[in-house]
Amino acid sequence: MAVKKSERMLVDEWRGILAVHARTTCELDRELHRYGIGASDFEVLDVLVERRAQDDCAVRVQELAAHVHLSQSALSRLIGRLEKVGLVTRGMCSEDRRGVRVMITDDGRARHAEVRPVQRAVLARMLADRAA
Repeated sequence: MAVKKSERMLVDEWRGILAVHARTTCELDRELHRYGIGASDFEVLDVLVERRAQDDCAVRVQELAAHVHLSQSALSRLIGRLEKVGLVTRGMCSEDRRGVRVMITDDGRARHAEVRPVQRAVLARMLADRAA
């Protein structure tokens, strides 16, 4: 019986995590929509800003995929959309011609700076609700 209860608690905790993630992502998408981006778009911009602050370099698409938890094809489409509106640029890796690097543009940095307080406020609100 203890194993069943422990297993049930594990499953309930997992489903709780999924529910918080889903609610938070929906709220982020709703709040960020007025800025012309979604939650995943912001995550890409956020990673690019963080990486640029660390070492002033472009980021390989594979590295972005590890941070934003999207498939490579979904991330490629997202980067294409961000590139089309001028928030990022793509280029080939100089050390590996098969790799693609992504760099945030000045417009992308400006959009990130504008949206960051909104995104952080949503996170604070949604994660505080979970702790309550």
